[in-house]
Amino acid sequence: MVYVRGNRHDYDQWEAMGNPGWSYKDVLPYFMKSEDNRNPYLARTKYHGTGGYLTVQEAPWRTPLAIAFLQGGRELGYEIRDCNGEMQTGFMIAQGTIRRGSRCSTAKAFLRPVRLRKNLHIAMHTRVTKILIDGLTKRAHAVRYVRNNRPRTVRARKEVILSAGALSSPQILMLSGIGPREHLETFGIPVLSNLRVGDNLQDHVGLGGYTFIIDQPISFNKERYQRLDVAMEYILNERGPLTSFGIEAVAFVNTKYAPKSGTWPDIQFHFAGSSVNSDGEQVKKITGLRDSVYNTVYKPLINVDTWTILPLLLRPKSKGWVRLKSKDPTTPIDINPNYFTHREDIDTLIAGIRIGLNLSDTAAFQRFHSKCHRTPFPGCGQYPFDSDEYWECSIRHFTFTIYHPTSTNKMGPSTDPDAVVDHRLRVYGVKNLRVIDASIMPTIVSGNTNAPTIMIGEKGADMVKEDWIDR
Repeated sequence: MVYVRGNRHDYDQWEAMGNPGWSYKDVLPYFMKSEDNRNPYLARTKYHGTGGYLTVQEAPWRTPLAIAFLQGGRELGYEIRDCNGEMQTGFMIAQGTIRRGSRCSTAKAFLRPVRLRKNLHIAMHTRVTKILIDGLTKRAHAVRYVRNNRPRTVRARKEVILSAGALSSPQILMLSGIGPREHLETFGIPVLSNLRVGDNLQDHVGLGGYTFIIDQPISFNKERYQRLDVAMEYILNERGPLTSFGIEAVAFVNTKYAPKSGTWPDIQFHFAGSSVNSDGEQVKKITGLRDSVYNTVYKPLINVDTWTILPLLLRPKSKGWVRLKSKDPTTPIDINPNYFTHREDIDTLIAGIRIGLNLSDTAAFQRFHSKCHRTPFPGCGQYPFDSDEYWECSIRHFTFTIYHPTSTNKMGPSTDPDAVVDHRLRVYGVKNLRVIDASIMPTIVSGNTNAPTIMIGEKGADMVKEDWIDR
């Protein structure tokens, strides 16, 4: 639900890589087109829109620690600003895709209002297994899928649009004969277009469970807010703690490894007025923490007031890949994210972690006697606290992703050997087939991928209309 657009330099870089029409000035209108911003101080600026399908606003409730986070950022020399506006570097209350205190998903925003259109059919509980491509003409003409355990086929008069995301789109392409020749031949899949599908996988990762302890009862925890009156405030008035989407504020900061301009930050902070200990053992289950880790590090903090930041690496140099494990479309794919294979990724993240320590030491947080939780992860106790070795060990023990996979069907010019789609999102070597999702990003954006993926959908929709109607 976090609404972050990324940095203007991300998109200017995309254009410089040979993708005309994808500069910041070109994509900004598409961010604004979809947006219905409900915060007046944002909506009246030239960087936001109103009246679109997608509701964007700040959560109506937050802990007092969110304000301390902003004030602490100002003490460190950063501006409090709209990081989706003219400049990204700085601190802000998180903007989210929420409506009336609940998640405004893309289905709620874009599909629900048009679900009764006669030219739209939505098939639920359906798995696409293959795109059918004529071997002679190399033209995509149908999609094969399974619904209610029955194989079916839907034909395409004009084109097929693939929007299955950065993990499933490459899987479908490879099952259809589009992908690395050497890989497809191992499964006996006839190669229709030899492209680097599945390469270039990029994701945002950081240190999980980076926890700070305070001495006042103002954080978000299960015992304090799992009450009938809190639930009724949410149900009846659409207000209160249950309207929070977890991340109360975000910041974009520069380490010594960031570009010297200061306008292209390399670390993002996600701030929450809670931590791993705040929700019983639910976070432990979600993150897959072993009992030995949870019981040693976080269980002693149950009923202790805490806050956390997730320091996130914005532009990792490490890249992974997606591959098939089988010709069977129901078999899960092989995902190798390849985190931290570049040393600079670790070094940048450690520098970001130390900015977090400085934030805790500001007067804004010292009002609550904030201090970093120093119990080391099992296996890291031999390193002195705050040494490079200590933080590297911690990062490798609790590597945290917030699920931003991108770039596995890279957009690029025909001269780019790694490109899968052109700047109009058309698949090379196959007619009437387009990919419109996060997989086309040449490089991952500097921020959450929710809003940029919606922008890609808006821009891709216009391309389809231009190619089939306006021409």
